Amino acid sequence: MDIQFKNLDELYSRVRPALYSKIMEFRRRKIDYIKEEDIWNYLSIYVWKKADSLDLASMVSSIMEVREEDIKAYVHGLLRDQNRELEKEDGNIL
Repeated sequence: MDIQFKNLDELYSRVRPALYSKIMEFRRRKIDYIKEEDIWNYLSIYVWKKADSLDLASMVSSIMEVREEDIKAYVHGLLRDQNRELEKEDGNIL
């Protein structure tokens, strides 16, 4: 049985329990700054985009197997880039 989704929001809702479960795993390890959206975006960019065939089970598996080091590096990179943007904006103040 092939499940069809009307849009990304519907797909996100379907995998959200797995995202929540992974976030709770990180919280138990005292990693509080990673959000569901961070995992979703990381996997969308670096894992799922490269996949030849992607089904719901594969997506859930990717979520549950995402390595702590990879998602931490991704989020730290985002925060670093955000700080650079803030510094650029601050530099424009007279």
